[in-house]
Amino acid sequence: MLKILLATHNKKKRAEIKSLLKNFKDIEILNFDDITIDPPQVVEDGKTFRQNAIKKAVITSKFFGGLAIADDSGLEVDVLGGKPGVRSSRFSRTNATDEENNEKLLKLLEKVPGKKRKAQFVCCIALAKNGVMLETFTGTVRGDILASPRGKNGFGYDPVFVPQSFEKTFAEMTALHKNRISHRAQALKQLKEFIEEHRAAL
Repeated sequence: MLKILLATHNKKKRAEIKSLLKNFKDIEILNFDDITIDPPQVVEDGKTFRQNAIKKAVITSKFFGGLAIADDSGLEVDVLGGKPGVRSSRFSRTNATDEENNEKLLKLLEKVPGKKRKAQFVCCIALAKNGVMLETFTGTVRGDILASPRGKNGFGYDPVFVPQSFEKTFAEMTALHKNRISHRAQALKQLKEFIEEHRAAL
C-alpha cells in the first residue's frame, strides 16, 4: 500500500481530491489529521500555481519523510490580465470567504460584456518525496464568468463559472459531473498515470 500525504488545510479541496482518488488501487491518501506531528506552515509566495504547488509538496514531503502531493489552483480571467490567479483564495482579503471573492470579481467585471468574460480554471499538482520534487501535473478548463452566482455545490468561484460547451456552472453540477471535466480531475488523472508507471520506484 502506497501512502501519500495530501498537503492542504482546505477541507473542501481535500474532500474533492480524496473523492477523485477514491478508486485508485493500493493507494492510501493521508491528511494532516492522520499524522501526529504538526505540519509545517508554508508561505505561498510563488508567482505561479506550479511554484506554489512545488513548494508545498517539497516542504511537506521532507517533513513527512515520504510522498506528498500539493495542489495550487485558481481562476484566471482574461480581461483582468490573469487575475485573481495565485491570489484566488485571498482575492478580496486574507482569509476571505468564497462569497467575498466572488463579489469582488463580479464588481470588477460589472461593465464587461458577456463575450469578453472569458476565463479559465487552472490546477497544478506537485508530487514530491523526501524533499525532492518528482513531477508536476496541470489541468485547465476554459469558460465564462456569469453576471451573478448560480448553484450551491462546489466551492470557490464555482457558482460564477460556466465551463465551455456547457450551460451549468460548476456549482450547479453534481460532484460526479464536475469531477469528469474539472481542471483538478485532469491534473489528478495525469498524477495517477505517473504513479502507475513509476510505482516500483516510489
